[in-house]
Amino acid sequence: MKRPDLIPQRIYTREAIVQQAAQWRAKGKTITFTNGVFDILHEGHIFSLSQAAREGDYLVVGLNADSSVKRLKGETRPVNNQQSRALVLASLVMVDAVVLFEEDTPLDLIKSILPDVIVKGGDYTPEQIAGANELIANGGRVVINQLLEGISTTGIIEAIRKQ
Repeated sequence: MKRPDLIPQRIYTREAIVQQAAQWRAKGKTITFTNGVFDILHEGHIFSLSQAAREGDYLVVGLNADSSVKRLKGETRPVNNQQSRALVLASLVMVDAVVLFEEDTPLDLIKSILPDVIVKGGDYTPEQIAGANELIANGGRVVINQLLEGISTTGIIEAIRKQ
């Protein structure tokens, strides 16, 4: 992308992403959804997002808001605030939309967007994936991508603390 001024426009409110998804769907396009914290972006994230983007025409990334991250990961997280994390994700070429969610899981967001595909990493089973049942019942599919071994945000944070 040679238009960095457009990056913030890839960050959507929940209402706006529902409208955008409807427009994409009306054009016959497929929508892929993935989600996460994406606190310190690393090679594993890039791999995972790239794999997810291959599953459809548009990739929507649900991003845990700061309040959700604190509940899930503890008071010392996130390292980077939600604005920063959203901007970094929105600048990636494979990401078409980023939307924050406050809940611990993106279930409500998934129900409102009803993507065609949900993609998660290999540390999940289909039964553990929020929205999988609803998506499958709506004719969608769930894809589980392999993880890059030994690469995690927690591992990066631990390595930094040891220095």
